[in-house]
Amino acid sequence: MLLPYLNSGLIEAGCDEAGRGCLAGNVVAAAVILPTDYVNPLLNDSKKLTAKQRYALREQIEHEALAWAVGVATPEEIDNINILHASFLAMHRALDQLKLRPEAVIVDGNHFDPYVIGKGLPDEGKILPHTCIVKGDGKYLSIAAASILAKTYRDDYMTEQAERFPFYGWEKNKGYPTKTHYQGIEKHGLCALHRKSFNTHPNLSKGRKHELDEGELVFK
Repeated sequence: MLLPYLNSGLIEAGCDEAGRGCLAGNVVAAAVILPTDYVNPLLNDSKKLTAKQRYALREQIEHEALAWAVGVATPEEIDNINILHASFLAMHRALDQLKLRPEAVIVDGNHFDPYVIGKGLPDEGKILPHTCIVKGDGKYLSIAAASILAKTYRDDYMTEQAERFPFYGWEKNKGYPTKTHYQGIEKHGLCALHRKSFNTHPNLSKGRKHELDEGELVFK
């Protein structure tokens, strides 16, 4: 059973992202505030769930959360500030959109750019306390909920983009490095949504460890 919160007595938002390891498309992040007594035995790290389970849980999260929001950073921003900081930027944008203002943030992973409350919001310019939790999406409900929202909204986005750019198999691989994706790059070149700072060259050695077969994808 995942834990309901880390900081007792504070309004706590959990954050996570999806799409950090992709060759193309936005990185998407979510922030979720759940009731302190929230219980959902099905809620877990999005990578441990099927697509059907993730979408069913997304409906529950959006209905039962005290507040939730999704933020993105574009391929251009990823290329300009790097994927790590772009992931944090997407989280900051999600936090800015929360209708209930958090007092603390818990984040999946071991790094985070401190969140400064955005312009026009209460306590504008204040830095909120945050805690980084390695594998937090498998430990805390709010981070797991954020991982599910980030994953499903990014999947929807990449499926839509696959209609605009039908050469790369994004409807299946969602922009991750697969054989189909590299074959599309080799035949049609890069498109506007490719991250130019990433190694997108199709003629890498056959032994590249980061390439995934279509049936082996494990999405984040």
